[in-house]
Amino acid sequence: MKRARAIRFQKRIIKKQFWMTESEDSQLKEKAQKTLLSEAALIRMLIAGYEPKQAPGKEFYECMNQMSRIGSNINQIAAKANSTGQIDAGWLEQEVGKLQKLQAQIEMKVLLPEDRRDEWQ
Repeated sequence: MKRARAIRFQKRIIKKQFWMTESEDSQLKEKAQKTLLSEAALIRMLIAGYEPKQAPGKEFYECMNQMSRIGSNINQIAAKANSTGQIDAGWLEQEVGKLQKLQAQIEMKVLLPEDRRDEWQ
């Protein structure tokens, strides 16, 4: 990804103009919107050999926040165990259970096949 970042900050001095059909224009706009990129940035990424992913939905950020909270709780348990020599087994079991449940939800969302042919066609 370093290369893509370097390309983004290069001074652009060459302007390109080209013609598109209405359908091509519509597809370009839609794909740029789905990736949260400008049309120019999307084209530059494709030229550089990168295929951008769709921007994640709010579920992604909710999962990341949940994982962060669970990680913080497990870290607190570890710190307490380190300072006192005792582990709160109930709390640890509860947090590990939350983590396992979240992992299962993410796996179902990410690994199960989903028909998305209409999104990139």
